[in-house]
Amino acid sequence: MEICFTPARQLARLIRARKLSATEVVNAFIAQIERVNPKVNAIVTFTPELALKRAKSIDRGKPFAGLPIAYKDVVPTKGIRTTWGSPIYRDHVPQEDHVIVERLSAAGAVTLGKTNTPEFAAGSQTFNKLFGATRNPYDLSKTCGGSSGGAGAAVACGMLPFADGSDLAASLRNPGNYCNVVGFRPTPGRVPAWPSPNGWDSLAVIGPMARTVDDCAFLLSAMAGPDPRAPVSIAEPGEIFSNSLKRNFKKARIAWSRDLGGLPMDDRVTAVLCARKKVFKDLGCVLEEAEPDFSAATEAFEALRALGFLQRYGVLLKQHRNQLKDTVIWNIEEGLKLTPEKIARAQALRSDLFHRMRRFLERHEFLLCPVNQLPPFSIDEEWPREVAGVRMNNYLDWMKSCYYITITSHPAISVPAGFTPEGLPVGLQIVGRYRDDFGVLQLAHAFEQATQVWKRRPALVRAGSGADDVG
Repeated sequence: MEICFTPARQLARLIRARKLSATEVVNAFIAQIERVNPKVNAIVTFTPELALKRAKSIDRGKPFAGLPIAYKDVVPTKGIRTTWGSPIYRDHVPQEDHVIVERLSAAGAVTLGKTNTPEFAAGSQTFNKLFGATRNPYDLSKTCGGSSGGAGAAVACGMLPFADGSDLAASLRNPGNYCNVVGFRPTPGRVPAWPSPNGWDSLAVIGPMARTVDDCAFLLSAMAGPDPRAPVSIAEPGEIFSNSLKRNFKKARIAWSRDLGGLPMDDRVTAVLCARKKVFKDLGCVLEEAEPDFSAATEAFEALRALGFLQRYGVLLKQHRNQLKDTVIWNIEEGLKLTPEKIARAQALRSDLFHRMRRFLERHEFLLCPVNQLPPFSIDEEWPREVAGVRMNNYLDWMKSCYYITITSHPAISVPAGFTPEGLPVGLQIVGRYRDDFGVLQLAHAFEQATQVWKRRPALVRAGSGADDVG
């Protein structure tokens, strides 16, 4: 059987039933990494010996027994190098695990290494001075997105059954979109963050990536749930995500937005997404063109992001300025420019945006919109200087279709929706009510089952595999 493209939930069942051993599974993924990773550069720290040692002593009774995972290289892993994609932390080896590593290890998951990220996860293009760029599995001349780009590319190529990622502006949804996999940004607090320099942070979140929505939910079931060390964590247990995602969407009221109130949008993205409206009508949904008012979303997001960068990396600017990339320096310096009035205004604007989205989603249960404003761009371009002929002012500007949602704190998922004429993936973003993470997964699952776009694998792993190739 083809282990590397078998759904994670199914692999777990096969291991529990003794139809596969944990060692067999781990060896299959090790072989896939050795075969494919040199082409895409998604896994940057590789620990096959550690993984095999763990696989040999695995308890089959655990829900994730023997399933391999490689953590984003901003997630601390005890005894395994964690660099944040920065030369400053080239040889950094943490003394403790992040809470998601604790949880997944306790559930039987096997750590295979770390996935690539841009320096300090800044930007939706995955490259850094330490490891170089991660390439798009569907077109090696293009970016895989970011900042969880190594995770997205690894999952798309069957090097991992699923992966973790983080998302501040777009960092789970963008690589999910660009790599034809699922990237889910949960409600802030759904997955606890510890250790964290700001225990009260509710802009950045951690979430799952997988080839299917069901596997995303499966991974989230182990990641989610409260932790006393994370004061904003949601009390609801992660087990709720183990439930069936099947739901009848007849008469569900859903809003459709082509451009979130006038954002520049590449015609290729619009063409793919507009062609998918019929799917929701066929599901019985009542589809209406509408969007909430996103006025001042940029002002609020840029200010609060800059404040976070100052808090996290301000000391590094003083001590290691020459080792930081320009966009990180710019973001920290934007934080230094903030006045108390600007910070207070940004917080008030964020509250307004939350309530506008909340009221909007009382009338419409979900919002459908683009994930990104353009398809994957050149690997040699740090960030797009223009979209649909409109100039971008900074490295965040082209991510507005994602960060407009971030600033409202509502859960959002990127689910494969189709391909451009050049064969580049396009995802659909589904936004749900505050804390209705399960509902978002249910609608994404229904869409995925109707379209089957997720089955189209990259050509570099398709050769001789007998893989499905649907469009």
